[in-house]
Amino acid sequence: MNELTPIPEIENVETPELTEPVSQDLNISKEPVIILKNVDIHQKKLLILSQVSLTINKGEFVYLIGKTGTGKSSILKLLIADEKVHGDHAEIVGFDLKKIKTKQIPYLRRRIGIIFQDYQLLSENTIFENLDHALKAIGWNDKNERYERAMKTLDMVGLSTKHFKYPHQLSGGEQQRVCIARALLNDPELLIADEPTGNLDPITSEEIFQIFHHINTKGTTVLIATHDFMMIDKFPSRSLLIEDDKIIDSGL
Repeated sequence: MNELTPIPEIENVETPELTEPVSQDLNISKEPVIILKNVDIHQKKLLILSQVSLTINKGEFVYLIGKTGTGKSSILKLLIADEKVHGDHAEIVGFDLKKIKTKQIPYLRRRIGIIFQDYQLLSENTIFENLDHALKAIGWNDKNERYERAMKTLDMVGLSTKHFKYPHQLSGGEQQRVCIARALLNDPELLIADEPTGNLDPITSEEIFQIFHHINTKGTTVLIATHDFMMIDKFPSRSLLIEDDKIIDSGL
């Protein structure tokens, strides 16, 4: 299990300018977490990318970049088995996405942390209750263990003192941190985020990216679909750019 140390409350932290790619050599292995070979990507039955091939290894931090409508979200949907695979081979955390059965999909998603742009928090529940509900859904039956795990993940993102609040009582950045905590509940091998800072201001976006990089330094693979080039410049890493109906790999 990847142990993550808590992240303190972040208040307008000054982050040094990074001019070189973040070094990940200590955490990256040659064990693939994601493999796509000659896969066609569709959006509402329309082919938008053909013969996509890529590999992401354990411990990598990777950006998936492209304009709206280029296929970023469609790739992510395919990776979480929300879209049918058309192509030679697609694999994620050891699951063959071409052969996966419907009853296996929940087990796949328990090994992946997923973060959405629109938070998808239950407005009538407190922050703790949101996490407790998620833990029940993935098979955590012991009440005390659920409490300890929920509070631990809230502590990781600096929100353990706000567990009793409701989503509407939190800022957008705090709500996104709750979503990150929810995604970490089952200690996932891979964290996938779809435009996680799309609704946030630059300072709050930086706080969120600091958390993602902290998680990555502990060994969790991170894949972020984004067009937040300010954050990409501030936190450089390997990038997969969708442009002219193809994927260009920076190779960093």
